[in-house]
Order: sequence, then structure tokens, then C-alpha cells
Amino acid sequence: MKSVFQNMIAAALGISEKQIGQTLTLLNDGATIPFISRYQKEMTGGPDEVQIEAIQTHFDKLNETAKRKETILSTIQEQGKLTPELQKRIEGTWDNTVLEDIYLPYKPKRKTRAEAARQKGLEPLAILLMLQREPHPELRAADFVKGDVKDENDALKGARDIIAEQVSEDERARNTLRSAFARQVMLTAKVVKGKEEEVAKYRDYFDYAEPLKRCSSHRLLAIRRAEAEGFLKVSISPDDEESTERLERLFVRSNNACGKQMAEAVQDAYKRLLKPSIETEFAAQSKERADEEAIRVFAENLRQLLFASPLGQKRVMGIDPGFRTGCKVVCLDAQGNLLHNENIYPHPPVNKPQEAFSKLQKMIEAYKIEAVAIGNGTASRETEDFLKRQTFNREVQVFIVSEQGASIYSASKIARDEFPEYDVTVRGAVSIARRLMDPLAELVKIDPKSIGVGQYQHDVDQTKLKKSLDQTVENCVNLVGVNLNTASSHLLTYISGLGPQLAQNIVNYRAENGAFASRKELMKVPRMGAKAFEQCAGFLRIPEAKNPLDNTAVHPESYHIVEQMAKDLGCSVAELIANKEMRLKIQPERYLSPTVGMPTLKDILQELEKPGRDPRGPIRIFEFDKNIRTINDLRIGMELPGIVGNITNFGAFVDIGIKENGLIHLSQLAQRFVSDPNEIVSIHQHVRVKILSVDTDRKRIQLTMIGVEQDN
Repeated sequence: MKSVFQNMIAAALGISEKQIGQTLTLLNDGATIPFISRYQKEMTGGPDEVQIEAIQTHFDKLNETAKRKETILSTIQEQGKLTPELQKRIEGTWDNTVLEDIYLPYKPKRKTRAEAARQKGLEPLAILLMLQREPHPELRAADFVKGDVKDENDALKGARDIIAEQVSEDERARNTLRSAFARQVMLTAKVVKGKEEEVAKYRDYFDYAEPLKRCSSHRLLAIRRAEAEGFLKVSISPDDEESTERLERLFVRSNNACGKQMAEAVQDAYKRLLKPSIETEFAAQSKERADEEAIRVFAENLRQLLFASPLGQKRVMGIDPGFRTGCKVVCLDAQGNLLHNENIYPHPPVNKPQEAFSKLQKMIEAYKIEAVAIGNGTASRETEDFLKRQTFNREVQVFIVSEQGASIYSASKIARDEFPEYDVTVRGAVSIARRLMDPLAELVKIDPKSIGVGQYQHDVDQTKLKKSLDQTVENCVNLVGVNLNTASSHLLTYISGLGPQLAQNIVNYRAENGAFASRKELMKVPRMGAKAFEQCAGFLRIPEAKNPLDNTAVHPESYHIVEQMAKDLGCSVAELIANKEMRLKIQPERYLSPTVGMPTLKDILQELEKPGRDPRGPIRIFEFDKNIRTINDLRIGMELPGIVGNITNFGAFVDIGIKENGLIHLSQLAQRFVSDPNEIVSIHQHVRVKILSVDTDRKRIQLTMIGVEQDN
């Protein structure tokens, strides 16, 4: 079975069967996607994380289909209807739609009109009508008037019910209707009467019609949400007359009384059984495609967000700004530990700017603060202005940081465990400060759905969404790597080969024994076996380790290769890392072996060039236009600086320093055609935009980047 799966996956993904087989073997042995992608290139041929995930997804789907086939075969066998031909057809089918069509006539049903007619003994009459030879079916129907059958019309009606069910279960009929749906089906939506004022946000869909195949993911999800909330009536329908005619051509073969009975049965089958069934099927398929697109967009946004530039290990002040309740201020050391917290009131109504400045001055001096992170919520711009008007005794950089999800974190169990003695306001300010230092390490503590970079994330399949986002977080964490001696247990959970228990054991060991001196010491951690060590070691960094390779992505299994390179050049490993001229003398082909190929050697040489390299770029300070405070300050034609906050498949949302974000529609990102906004912009990118239109009633701002010169 596995070889059959490999063949089908290879055909679907364009990857060789051998690569797929080796990858599946590693996955089945418990290897993680990041580990396979990074350290098993010789064995797999080098598929990346996305390809490995696709291999796993396809394999899981085929497994599900195989289990479904077992259930179907067993059910038909129990009915005594499983012929060798039918068994062969089921076993050879891997298309779920075809499989369910084959099974449909044998599927146990609740009591249907057709079943009731069969129990009345009307099946022979149905067969007679289907043969379409009898010139006077009403006379033959008289023979069936007995028991629960009242008269000839009742008999014919029951016979038609049996025919209608058979037509609806006929594969040709179903495929004919699917063809009509695929070609011409329209998605229509109409507002429910009396709901017009209640749901102005769905105004665009009050009287809406579009071919389903052209309906974008975001529109479909919006329409389906409005339908679920009871605001829209939605239907998916082809041309009824043409569809019925196509079905009649399949089943009506005579222009006689039987033929008319057949035509009536076909029309009933279409309206009552077939059309609703295929409509449900197409609705589910279109929703699944919309979900996949929305999940893809969300995962890409999350990846970009997690790769946001870190400030690094600096002493940071975090400020959660506010007016009436004041600004909560925290001071953190370079490792992110909380040193101090208090409130300041620089804004109305309390309005104590001098006292606020004095407190800030003392904290900046006492804790040697190097940078300030201000949350971008209420009073953010006013707090930034207040700080920038002050002159402190030491130079501090001021950054605006997204606080999306900070309130979720501050009320979470993770935050309570970290800061049991502090309230949510302190925890929120700490999160803001830490997001500046290392966005990845802090954001992994928050449910990705709360970070604010999704597109209808609550409307998509939640199981698929969680799986995709968890894998995205895992890939990002392992690509960057983490400091073994400072990482939280939550961050360590995402490291390849570690789960919650092992991650906590590492933190407990660290607390009892002090900092890890080497990767090898990980083997002393309770429940750390050889397999877990193999999976995790290469992604854990020890900056102050005696062996410099412990602070690189070189796997411990490959240390001997680097040591041999250094020995051959007559230097130490540390000297080899420090000396570019020395590294240029390395001839990688000399170190090839049955288990070590050129992909691994290239990775090693790249790592020696930039040991422990962080794929995230350097952080940049950003300033909004000082004259723009509210939507009322905007004028058409203005050019403003902004930060990309969210990307959807229809455009990018940009923070321009006011409460409402502006939208750059796909068509306004560049002069050329753009199919994916990620071609032009990325999350947290600094851009310059021009105001196209402002709708103050609906709080909508349309922006463009066309013809606007970008700073970078």
C-alpha cells in the first residue's frame, strides 16, 4: 500500500517516489519536519519544509481514504451485494467523490419516500415504467392498488419516488449535474428582509450574484459568515431548465405515457434530491478551497510576523499607554527579566507630565535603559510624542510595537505562571517590551488567531488552521534557533523533538544546575533520550559554550567533520570560524563519505561563515506623520508613511498612525498586474502610501502605492 501511496503522491507533487519513500520513512520514525529538512538532505534529496508537509498531508488523506474503503467494502459485504467487479472498482478508486458515488446505492438510509414505496410492493411497477414500453401504465398500476396503496395515481406516485431515488444515485446523473455546476453555477446572496439596517457591514452582498468559480476566498467566507449569522439567504444553482433537460436525455427514451412518467420522476429527482445534494457538495468544496486560501494567507502572514526584526539583548523599557488609567511602565534586563514597574500619568485627565518625566528619567538611569517599546493602542501617539519631547541623560531609542494579543497573553496561564504576583497590566507591558527584544520568543506564547494577521480566521476549519499555524510556528522557531540558556519552556516546546514535558524538564534542570555549558549536557536532562537529542540539538544555541560549534546550526553528529577540517588546516575550530582565508582553503569533496554528502557539507560551510546566523534582518525605527491624528485629518492625495499590519489575498492593510487602518487594494500595489500582495509587501514593512478615498461613515480608507516613491 505504501508504494501505491508513494506513486500517487509523486504524481501529485512532482517529487520522485524515492524521495517520498525516504521522507515518509523518517516521518513514520518520529522525525520532525524541521529536522528532516535541515539534517536529512542526503536521505531525502532535499525537499523543503513546505514540500515535506505536503507529502505528509497527502499521505494522511490517502490513509483516510483507505480506511473509508474498508468501511464501504465491509458494509456492502454485510448486505451480500459485494461482487468481484464491484470490489475491484472500489479498491481501485482513490477519488473520494467517485468512491461515495459508487457506495451511494448501498449506503444505509433513513426511511425515504422510495423505501416506503418499496415496502408497499411498488418496485415492479417502477421497473415497468423504467422500461418505457407499456402504452397504458395507469392500467398496470391498477394491479398494485391494495393495502396502503389508495388508487392508481398513488401507485404511480410511489413508483416515481423509487425511480427518482435511483436517478439521484446514478453516477452518470450525478456527473452530468456536476458538469453543469462546474460550468455555470451562480452564487447568489440576498439580505433577509428587515435586517438591512442591522448589518450594514454586509451591504455589498445584499443583492449579490457571481459565478462560483470566480468568487474569491474572502468574499465567499464573508457571505457564508453572514448566512450563518442569519443576515443573508445564499444559494448555489445552475440553470434549472438546462440541467433538467440534460438529465431527461439520459433517462427518457420513449415519447409515450411511460416516458412522461419517467420525465416527471427525473424532474422530481433533480429538484428534491440531486440538486440539493450536488449544491451541498459544491458548497463544501468551495468552502474548503476558501479555507485553504485563507489558511495559506494566515500562515504566510504569521511567518512574516514571527520573522520580524529583533532588537536583541538590550535593556528595554516597556510602556502600555493609556489616558485615564495612566501608562504602565516596566523595566527589563537584557535577558527579558522584569526589574521594576510603576505607573505614570503624562496625559489628561490626571495630567502630571513633570512627575511622569521625572519617574522616567530615574528609571532610565537606574536600569540603564537602552530602548523604549510603546504599545500601539490607545494613547500610543501621544505617549510617543511625550517621550520624544523629553531630553534624557542617556540616549534611548523609541519604538512603537504592535500590542495585538498582548491582553490575551497577560490573562493566560503562561503569563500567570511567569508573573504570579503581578496583575494583567504589568504582564501586558512586559509582553510589549519583550516583543521589541525578540518578537518570535514572545509571540509564540499567544494563540496565533489573536495576533491579528488573519483573514476570516474564525470562519475556516479550525482543526486545519491550528495544524497549519502550529507547523508554521515550529518551522520559524527552528529556522531561527533558540538560546538554550534563556529560552522559556513555551518557546522550547516548539523545538524539534521537544514537547511540553521535555521543555519544562530543560528549564527545571537549568534552574537547579545553572546554565548549560554544552549541548552534550542536554543528555543529563530527565527523559532526554538519544532520539530526542538527535532531533533537538542542532536547533539549540549556547552562545558562551566552550565548543564554538554549540552556538551554530552544525549538528553534533557533524562536529567530527569540522574538527577534521580544522586539523587538516592546522588550526582550532574557533580559528577556522574566525578566519575567512582559512575557510576558503577547505575542499569539501575531501570530506564526502557514504553518510555525508555535498548538501550537508555546503550547509556546514555556510554555517561556519556566519555561525548562529539569524535570518531576521536588522530593526529600523519608524515615525508616523505628526500632523495626522484621526481619520478627519486625512485628505485625498496626501502621501503618508505607514506600516503594513496585515495582508489578505485582496490587498494589504496599513497602519498610518490613526485608529483605522487603510487598505491598499491588490490593483493599487503596483503599475503591473499583481496576483499575490506578498510579491510587493510584507508584514511590518515600512511603506509610503497616497490617500485615494476616505469614507468617514464606514471608517474606510483606500490607499495606493502606485506613483509613490518608496524610501527603500
